[in-house]
Amino acid sequence: MSSVAVVTDSTADLPADLVRSRGVTVVPLTVTLEGKEYLDGVDITADEFYTRLHGANGPVATTSQPAPARFQEVYRQLLQDHDEVISLHISEKLSGTYAAAVQGAELAGAGDRVRVVDSAMVSMPLGLMVLAATEVAAGGSAGEVVERLDALRREVTVFFMVSTLEYLRRGGRIGAANALLGSVLQVKPVLTIRDGQVTPLERVRTRERALARVIDLVREQDRGQGLCAIVGHAAAEATAERIASEIEPGCDTLLVQPLGPVVGAHAGPGTVGVGCYPAELLPLGLKKVSAAAAR
Repeated sequence: MSSVAVVTDSTADLPADLVRSRGVTVVPLTVTLEGKEYLDGVDITADEFYTRLHGANGPVATTSQPAPARFQEVYRQLLQDHDEVISLHISEKLSGTYAAAVQGAELAGAGDRVRVVDSAMVSMPLGLMVLAATEVAAGGSAGEVVERLDALRREVTVFFMVSTLEYLRRGGRIGAANALLGSVLQVKPVLTIRDGQVTPLERVRTRERALARVIDLVREQDRGQGLCAIVGHAAAEATAERIASEIEPGCDTLLVQPLGPVVGAHAGPGTVGVGCYPAELLPLGLKKVSAAAAR
C-alpha cells in the first residue's frame, strides 16, 4: 500500500472502476433536485440526473459542498493506514469544497500529514490531476506529489462549449463569461477555466464551428509527445465520442466520461469539452474508455 493516500471530490468525474483501481477516495458533493438531496454519483447517476433535468425552463438543480466533518472522518480513517494524505479539489472560486477540506484537515489534527490542494480546475482537468497524483504517490512522498501538481497545474487546461449559458448563470459559476449574456448575436462561445473561473476564449457562430475549434485548441497543446486527455460530456455522448476519435491519434491517454450531476447542474445538458496536458509532463498510459463502458 502507498504511504500517501489520494483524496478528491466527486467533481473530478472519474469513472468508478478507475477510482477503485487507483485507490482514490472520493468525497461526494450534494445535488438538490426537486426538493430532494442526492450524493453526487452515489444516490444518483449522471444518466438519471440528465433524464430528470428538463432543460433551461425545467427544475433548477442546486449543489452544496461536503461538511468539514466529512473530510475529518475521511482523513482520520486514511491516516490509520497511510503516512500522509493528498486531498485535491475543485477550484475554490467555484465551490466551498476546498475550504471545507481545509477545515476538515484542521479538525483531524494531523498537522502537515494532510496536504489540501486547490486544483484551480474542475471535472476533466481535475480528474487528470488526480490520476497524476496517484502516479507520483505510488513511489513518492506527499511533498513530491504537491511539487508535481504545482508544475502540472500551470500546464493542464480545458476547452469546452455549452448549449446555453443559462445554467452557468443561474448557478453563479459564469465568471467572466457573464459578458456574453444578453448579446444580440447568437454565438456559441468556446470556454475555458482560467485563474479558477469560467472564462470565454472565442465566439463562433455555430455549434459545429465551436466543436471544430475545441478540437483544434486541444491539438495545439501537443508538444510532440502526445497528450493526456479526458473528454467529458453532459448527455452528449455522440459528440464526445466524435471529439475522442479526432484527437485519439495524438493521445498517450484518452478517456471519455460523462459529467456528474454536480458539474452538470452548472454546465447544463449538451456541454462537451476536453481537459488535457502535454504527456511529456507525466504520461499516464491509459487508453480510451468509452462513456458506456464506464457506467
